[in-house]
Amino acid sequence: MRSILLIVISGIFFLNVNAQWQQYAVETDASFRGLSVVNEKVIWASGTGGTFIKTVDGGKNWTVGKVAGAEKLDFRDIEAFDANTAYVLSIGNGDASRIYKTMDGGKSWELQFKNDKEKAFFDAIAFWDRDNGIAMSDPVGEFYYLIATKDGGKTWSRVGEDKMPRAKEGEAAFAASGTCLIVNGKNDVFLVSGGNDTRVFRSNNRGLTWFVADTPVVKGTPGSGIFSIAMRDAKNGVIVGGNYEKDKERGNNLAFTSDGGKTWKSATGLNGYRSAVDFIDKKTIVAVGSSGSDISLDGGKTWKNLDSENYNAVRAFGKAAVWAVGPKGYVAKLQVSENR
Repeated sequence: MRSILLIVISGIFFLNVNAQWQQYAVETDASFRGLSVVNEKVIWASGTGGTFIKTVDGGKNWTVGKVAGAEKLDFRDIEAFDANTAYVLSIGNGDASRIYKTMDGGKSWELQFKNDKEKAFFDAIAFWDRDNGIAMSDPVGEFYYLIATKDGGKTWSRVGEDKMPRAKEGEAAFAASGTCLIVNGKNDVFLVSGGNDTRVFRSNNRGLTWFVADTPVVKGTPGSGIFSIAMRDAKNGVIVGGNYEKDKERGNNLAFTSDGGKTWKSATGLNGYRSAVDFIDKKTIVAVGSSGSDISLDGGKTWKNLDSENYNAVRAFGKAAVWAVGPKGYVAKLQVSENR
């Protein structure tokens, strides 16, 4: 469907760089939290009501669709590889947690996984490549429940069972942006938590065995914790979060690692709770949440607030393809340009 480019909703002048969001009108009122930016042309998003959207021309035109048989599901994460191939993951207790795959651009979807664990609640999915991926549920018993595929989703099996540190009582993950679980490089995978504790779980062998690190991010309430993680490379990464019930509070919502996630150091600069973060390049980072968005041009040392729009997720494929999504069909692209 045709999209209409709306007015620029915010702009700044910051350290010789202009950064501004441009909103796109997409014909749906679904709330989006899943987002996959394949390249500058191909972007997918997923959300409530079994909805997915896709553009293959950088946002000029959008296809809006629903996964057949999933009209009541909430797709909180999507992982795409091109204009034809994508996986979506829905959340919910029991069989509401599912994984579907399309190989024809969304015309048809195959149900690959339906959760049969009554107490499992899946949050996110991530892939190292087209065939090898991993998905996670909140703890079932004492451990996070993880499943993996090696054959493009044809089969999914539990991985890392009893090979990761135990979850603490009241600790869980947030299905807020599809980035509480990420993969990095050829074998690394990271999982972040909230609630009664805020920790980063990491595996260097695709989830077979795990380590855990404490962080300084705010904890102790059902709405507080780490909501998103992004890795710039094998050593350097960032986590964001806060308390979504008090989304304008600024403290203890940002931390960085320089040793591959073994330790995390607190930082400041975000303008409130943030549900998603991503590296645009080696020095440029963008973070978004229900109270707005922030950008850093110096690797997180300093930050500038962009706006107070309501966002759920952000993903980047270089400066030319930085996209964010949110409630009520909200879709926007960040324009970043240097002043000369």
